[in-house]
Amino acid sequence: MPTHSYLGPRTQGGTLQSSEVPGISTVGPTVVTSSTLENKTVSLFPVLPICVCDLTPGACDINCCCDGDCYLLHPRTVFSFCLPGSVRSSSWVCVDNSLIFRSNSPFPSRVFMDSNGIKQFCVHVNNSRLNYLQKLQKVNATNFQALATEFGGESFTSTSQTQSPSPFYRAGDPILTYFPKWSVISLLKQPVGVGAGGLCAKSNPAGFLESKSTTCARFFKNLADSCTSDPALNAASYYNFTVLKVPRGMSDLQNMEFQVPVTPVSQAGSPVLAGNTCQNVVSQVIYEIETNGTFGIQKVSVSFGQTNLTVEPGTSLQQDFIIHFRAFQQSTAASLTGSRSGNPGYIVGKPLLVLSGDIRHSMTLLQSQGDGTCAIKRHEVQFGVNAISGCKLRLKRVDCSHLQQEIYQTLHGSPRPEHIAIFGNADPAQKGEWTGILSRNYSVSAMHCTSCCVIPVSLEIQILWAYIGLQSNPQAHVSGARFLYQFQSIQDSPPETEVPLTTVVTFVDITQKPEPPRGQPRIDWKYPFDFFFPFKMAFSRGADSQKGSIFPILILCLLLLGVLNLETK
Repeated sequence: MPTHSYLGPRTQGGTLQSSEVPGISTVGPTVVTSSTLENKTVSLFPVLPICVCDLTPGACDINCCCDGDCYLLHPRTVFSFCLPGSVRSSSWVCVDNSLIFRSNSPFPSRVFMDSNGIKQFCVHVNNSRLNYLQKLQKVNATNFQALATEFGGESFTSTSQTQSPSPFYRAGDPILTYFPKWSVISLLKQPVGVGAGGLCAKSNPAGFLESKSTTCARFFKNLADSCTSDPALNAASYYNFTVLKVPRGMSDLQNMEFQVPVTPVSQAGSPVLAGNTCQNVVSQVIYEIETNGTFGIQKVSVSFGQTNLTVEPGTSLQQDFIIHFRAFQQSTAASLTGSRSGNPGYIVGKPLLVLSGDIRHSMTLLQSQGDGTCAIKRHEVQFGVNAISGCKLRLKRVDCSHLQQEIYQTLHGSPRPEHIAIFGNADPAQKGEWTGILSRNYSVSAMHCTSCCVIPVSLEIQILWAYIGLQSNPQAHVSGARFLYQFQSIQDSPPETEVPLTTVVTFVDITQKPEPPRGQPRIDWKYPFDFFFPFKMAFSRGADSQKGSIFPILILCLLLLGVLNLETK
């Protein structure tokens, strides 16, 4: 019977590397069959029935070579690699070359030499069921230089050599900006927090097609002087430049066709020092960048969040920087749908999707401010990641029912999650793709307390999930979820005080793994039909010969023992 061998990734030109067939090497000349001479090539990126890395509806996902929203005939011209599951595996069938006289197969075929010096004839089979990952190519001292030359890019050059700018941005490339007032070329920056205190490092460049959110902190020794002089606090410093559509725009900075202005969504005021308060300080910057494949950046808009700071020693400011990329002229419905957390199964680390009415959003946990009190901003729950968070809630003098309602809302967020997505690509319009969240509210009468108020102080979110589907490409789905509250009794109509609250999320894997496949079939030993004939003749003798019959019996025992030893091996 022929043996199957699965080959690794193919080259950009469609040629097969010799190391792609496990256990076979091309020692000596390589024989190319007639099917290769007919210029029959295999598509490097065939259409897949399910694109597991297509997480953003209506937009191109980075390195997702099967994403139809990218509109790329050759994805490797923009992407540096293809994500697992976005290309098909190859299936080859190999037999001994001595059995083949002439190949009339319409499929590509080659002849390889295995490690024993035996030629193997292999045919590439179009097996649509193998939509799994491809194995990595094996690199050794023999083929290292050939692979480096074929796949390698430009190497480091000396400073005296000049290179022409790239015709278009690639994923992860820094985005070029131009300041016409000073005739300076720079990069679009996305400050990021560094160190234990999360201090802002403003030199961090933003990457093309990399939607990210960063947070950092700024500390001021003298806010009265920095209020109007620090450009990081002024909204105008985040849009007083243009963005180059493509890198080759550097060669002609006077040509406005290569430049895109940064448009503020709404007018943001400049910082003003009014008495003991610094007003209109930038606390959040959101860039929306629309791209069009190799045509580059088409539109850039920016919006701001502003706050007021009190002038005092040691004043600090937390700033959020968000950059979001989307396809040019993307439909509004697709942008409102939001990104998927998997397609179809959840991906570990992606947001856990919930539904409140007809609104889809992410499940969140409590998040504290610098002084430990509960913040308005909440921590996003990530699938498969257990987490715990807490903060202090300041209580006011209100009746017990209003107090309970306020704490419930603080624990699970607003709006309250009602359903949870079974898969990462659940559609809010399809109710069958969501399952209800089980919860238990507390009854005040259960405590038999007449002068106290029972309030929830802890929420544990339990998520049961499992892998389903093929073992070679399993998909994670949520089987069920529930809210568990812990309560505490306090004095009815309490004075203003602080109550510590806690939220916990735990993920429980309930995957039922199937039975392992059976081993190789054992050899079925068969004896000749007349195997016991000598022994029958020995036992058929008279009583006088029975005294010497022990010798054949010993021979029989030794033979049977030898057969059993061979079988166990």
